[in-house]
Amino acid sequence: MWKKISKSIANLLCLKSNRLRHRNQVLSETVHDANLDVQRVSSHVCLEDSRPCMCNHSIKNLESVENGIAIEHSVEANGSFAHAVINMIGMLLGLGQLSTPYALERGGWASAFMLIGLGIICAFTSYLLGKCLEMNPKSRSFRDIGQHAFGTKGRVLAVTLLCMEIFTALLSYTISLHDNLIKVLSGMQINVPWAKLSSSQLLTLIAVLIALPSLWLRKLSSLSYLSSAGIFLSLLMFTSVPLTAIFGDVTPNHKIPVLQLHNIPAISGLYIFSYAGHIVFPDLYKGMKDPSKFTKVSIVSFTIVTTLYTTLAFLGAKLFGPEVSPQITLSMPPHLVVTKIALWATVLTPMTKYALELAPLAIQLDHKLPDSMSSKSKMIIRGGVCSFIVITILVLALSVPYFEYVLSLTGSLVSVAICVILPCAFYTKICWGQISKPLIVLNLSLITFGFLLGIVGTISSSKLLLQSLRRRGHHSA
Repeated sequence: MWKKISKSIANLLCLKSNRLRHRNQVLSETVHDANLDVQRVSSHVCLEDSRPCMCNHSIKNLESVENGIAIEHSVEANGSFAHAVINMIGMLLGLGQLSTPYALERGGWASAFMLIGLGIICAFTSYLLGKCLEMNPKSRSFRDIGQHAFGTKGRVLAVTLLCMEIFTALLSYTISLHDNLIKVLSGMQINVPWAKLSSSQLLTLIAVLIALPSLWLRKLSSLSYLSSAGIFLSLLMFTSVPLTAIFGDVTPNHKIPVLQLHNIPAISGLYIFSYAGHIVFPDLYKGMKDPSKFTKVSIVSFTIVTTLYTTLAFLGAKLFGPEVSPQITLSMPPHLVVTKIALWATVLTPMTKYALELAPLAIQLDHKLPDSMSSKSKMIIRGGVCSFIVITILVLALSVPYFEYVLSLTGSLVSVAICVILPCAFYTKICWGQISKPLIVLNLSLITFGFLLGIVGTISSSKLLLQSLRRRGHHSA
């Protein structure tokens, strides 16, 4: 039993490494010649120190086309159905779990139909990505599918969305770090006369500085430990709410409004963000021993995740009512041990993410620097550049400390494109002459729905964010 569990965890961690490898592969298009990029990523490694991945995989050869040149790649494909389900669930669980209770309370219990409906749509678009990969075995990534569908423009669009995903994810994690750190260390006062920063801002700065050494790791394969820590902390956060209902003094007796239509545009971004993960699903597909089961994997995984999100949303909204925070951990009774554990998990999670999210850039810097440069010099340059990026994100996070609006804006601006619009567009373009008219109508309808949802959500969340910034400016004045 334990052997099976440990094997599942090992496969999940390996897929997290594959996600970093995929991001590295996509970003490399902007800084490298395509042939060098193919040569570098053709052999599979767990991150960058050229060690073979220790997952049990068989090897099969596929061809990939870069600039019209056919090149063979070795691709691992021995993942079982159960492992694929665990991997997909692990990809989908993240920051979204913190905000679903807030979104449900603001939108009303009827908005749960939107949460469930978006889960069904995203499961369908995951299926479409699998069909795109089935139509063209040469495609190995989200970028490849985009290039197959729309050429260079499709590839550039995938790269752009990936960069936006990395930046906004780190921004959201840093805001979450700031908000939860205040609760964890409530009452602690730090005063630095020459620094015009509040105690909470100084505490966040210290926490980020503690995380910075992870950006200077020489062997990026060490990031697998950070990945495992992040997964464990996410599970802790998820289980904290039901444990609060069981062991706490909080009774789930608050009444949830039926529907608050005026809040739907803003919370739609929070809902769609919870299902963001499609950009790495091709890696999961290619890692399966039997890719024909990918559709079943999508159905099972999204059913489980949608059920968990919906349950957590109703439980959190019933427990805390109108006082529920955009991050559920901030609403939990501070005296409970489970609350302290959840808060620390929420604080430590962002600190494990900086090196993981910036690993693609770090790898690119290493490959771009001259071979004659010493490894120590490369480490200094890589660490310095990544540290500058993190400090920049920290400054922005402290300037815009509105978790719910930033997360909603990310969902409406980035996630809806990754989860809904592009998979439908890619599939329709690639398979135009081979699919029925009803399916074409369905895909075009989903593309239209995605655009409308993205536009309305982006406008609404941007307006709320600007209003909050104005109010903050007036108070500070």
